[in-house]
Amino acid sequence: MKKGIIAAGILALGLQAHAQVKGDDDGILMQKAAARDSIAIADAVNGWWTASMKDHDKRIAWWRDARFGCFIHWGVYSVPGGEWKGKKVGGYAEHLMRKETIPRAEYAQQLIKPFNPVDFDADAWVKLIRAAGMKYLIITAKHHDGVAMYPTAIGDFSIKQSKFRRDPMMELSNACKKYGIRFGFYYSHAFDWEHPDAPGNDWDYDNPGGDKNLHGGGNWFNQHPELLPKAVKYVDEKSIPQIVELLKKYHPDILWFDTPHKLPLSENIRILKAIRAVDRNVVVNGRLARSASISFGDYKNTADRPAEFYPVDGDWEAIPTTNESYGYSRYDNSHKPPVFFIQLMAKAASRGGNLLMNIGPMGNGQIDPKDTAILHTIGEWMQRNGESIYGTHTAQMPLQNWGVVTEKGKNKYLHVFNWPKDRRLIVNGTEKLRNARTLVGGKPLKAEKIRDQEWLITLPAQPLDPYNSVIVVESDHVDLASMPRVLGTKDYPNRLLAFDAELHGKGFSFGDGKEGKYYVQNWTKMDQWLSWKLRVEEPAAFRVRIRYAVDQQKAANKYRITIGEYTMDVNVKEVNGKGEKTVWDDIRGISLPAGDYSLEIKPLNIADGELMKLLEISLVPVNSTL
Repeated sequence: MKKGIIAAGILALGLQAHAQVKGDDDGILMQKAAARDSIAIADAVNGWWTASMKDHDKRIAWWRDARFGCFIHWGVYSVPGGEWKGKKVGGYAEHLMRKETIPRAEYAQQLIKPFNPVDFDADAWVKLIRAAGMKYLIITAKHHDGVAMYPTAIGDFSIKQSKFRRDPMMELSNACKKYGIRFGFYYSHAFDWEHPDAPGNDWDYDNPGGDKNLHGGGNWFNQHPELLPKAVKYVDEKSIPQIVELLKKYHPDILWFDTPHKLPLSENIRILKAIRAVDRNVVVNGRLARSASISFGDYKNTADRPAEFYPVDGDWEAIPTTNESYGYSRYDNSHKPPVFFIQLMAKAASRGGNLLMNIGPMGNGQIDPKDTAILHTIGEWMQRNGESIYGTHTAQMPLQNWGVVTEKGKNKYLHVFNWPKDRRLIVNGTEKLRNARTLVGGKPLKAEKIRDQEWLITLPAQPLDPYNSVIVVESDHVDLASMPRVLGTKDYPNRLLAFDAELHGKGFSFGDGKEGKYYVQNWTKMDQWLSWKLRVEEPAAFRVRIRYAVDQQKAANKYRITIGEYTMDVNVKEVNGKGEKTVWDDIRGISLPAGDYSLEIKPLNIADGELMKLLEISLVPVNSTL
């Protein structure tokens, strides 16, 4: 715990040094900002927060077992559903007020007062969520528009002013208790577009934290500390009182926060302190308060709408959504197929994380039929295979070319995404393997050892499931994660994600994991390079493909891929126009004898800022149809 205090002290010293260069006035402001946060960190680490973390494992036990939850963005913005005054509004539908700079009074008159979701049925929602295999539900009690979706006693910006004379939050809370689902709230603590003192609304008020970047933009509270009392007033008048109100009235199992960067760390820590003064058992996500060295929440969050996961230690959670908007959008029909979520959930569990999957109900209170169809399919899979998800954790094994592995007790669950046509499933990274069987039906399967820590399971001719077939084996837990990854040589590509590479050299960082952004970035130095340990079981030929993103011309940049006797020197492709673009590049064909290899990619020339943003290298068997 002392690390947080030391880090804060180092930050303060660094800011003092910077002040000599930037100027005395700026330096004093920065020193005051560092001191303000340091005091809050020290108060937490040396007192109430450390005491609260003694109950951490007990508090979060249910969350660790759940693995799969439902995120619900539902508000008065769900009625227009991405449309305003006959015009389609792109992006997140729940950001309508900000995107159209709708005045507070007009938002209340046009959206809050007529709000009347006559088809809302809490029992129906929760039964659908339970049937989908979800174990917890988190709903927006207040989003960035500042509207409380319950009859709050604090302020007038709530559905208490609407035609809907019910409390949907209480009805959902009761339904969750009835059907055995954990219940919680999303609360926008730092970003509030209705309150005159809160960050965010820069069209009605002269407030920081909005799109105009007023008063220093994202660093407003350090550059203009004279504005901080306004934000503190908002926190005291609305944010903390409503959070305490939610805790005392509904007794949620979990609270979920967002956009902490709109407030200084000291205020975020103060909000968490107020929560812990009321409830030491409620789980709090990681987006409320975090310093450079300490996450004060109960678990970490990865990025929104992920396609792949960057490495995260400890407890974490991902928040995909069925389409590209969290709130209901009548125009967004980009819904992903159920297989995407079924496999993403297995990937998350295999890395020790939870999947909190978002749906956006319609303004009339009904679940979007497109979301309902996705939930039904996931639920059917979970009924058959939920044992392989609930209560599981990371299996310390190398990555498998056919899918992922989860573990619980002596059972390892092999999630086979790519079913081998020759029925030969090679499992690498376990010393003992016993009692191989199908999870559905329990059919015994033949398993034989073919070399140290490597086994061959003979599968049925056809996949057990169209989305994710699960095989169960008994195996002792041994950490063999550093072993080479066995390449598939026949049916499907071997995707070597940059997220899964060994990074050499300092300065790399990860993209957020969204489609097209699951990359390693900040590749600016010649001593930075990536490698993957691989094994080829039999001689095989592959096509080498590479995927990367660039945001400007990179014609002078050059890199080298090395594997076995092959050395491939390649120019980064030129990209014209503005904005980041993703490129697939076919490099060449190679033939590899059986053996162990290290595939390495190193820069040969970085003439233009960043070599590239590497997403993946794909080794495609020559007889693959993909």
